[in-house]
Amino acid sequence: MNKTFILLVALFGLTVAMRDQSIAVKGRLLCGNGPAANVRVKLWEEDTGPDPDDLLDQGYTDANGNFQLQGGTAELTPIDPVFKVYHKCDDSKLKPGARKVKFALPKSYITSGKVAKKTFDIGVLNLETVFAKEERELLVSRRRRGGFNADYMDPDASQEDKKEEKKVVKIEKEEESAESNESEDSKKTVEV
Repeated sequence: MNKTFILLVALFGLTVAMRDQSIAVKGRLLCGNGPAANVRVKLWEEDTGPDPDDLLDQGYTDANGNFQLQGGTAELTPIDPVFKVYHKCDDSKLKPGARKVKFALPKSYITSGKVAKKTFDIGVLNLETVFAKEERELLVSRRRRGGFNADYMDPDASQEDKKEEKKVVKIEKEEESAESNESEDSKKTVEV
């Protein structure tokens, strides 16, 4: 009985110690002289140790390159908010995946509660810049490839490029089918 009571008090104390914390970030992304439209952006809370990172919010830049993200989570210690950008600006079409840039956000913009009370304005960022510790996102889920904003991987691709790619795939499939039919015909000839 005594051990159970102590365990319940400890769990209650831990629950009370968990506090809601939130942050918001806004800004504008450019690619050279123009807006970086339809660029995927995410707001994360990065954890060290066994606790997995928390995705707080995600979205895409608008036609002018503007974005605004806000989110929160419950943690024992102060959250470590990170803003990530996934883009193909000034990137070779031969390189797989997207460029991934990560920015640690100031802790002074973390507020208590589920809704952020302050917004960090990251300003205008030109994605042509090669940022320190820039990475590549190589794996893209099937859902993102085929779902909403599926062309984020190559937002510069024109509709004509996409039509041309579809034609090439169709021709390749027709050639494979023709080769398959030829090999079946040769098998029939051998059997006779």
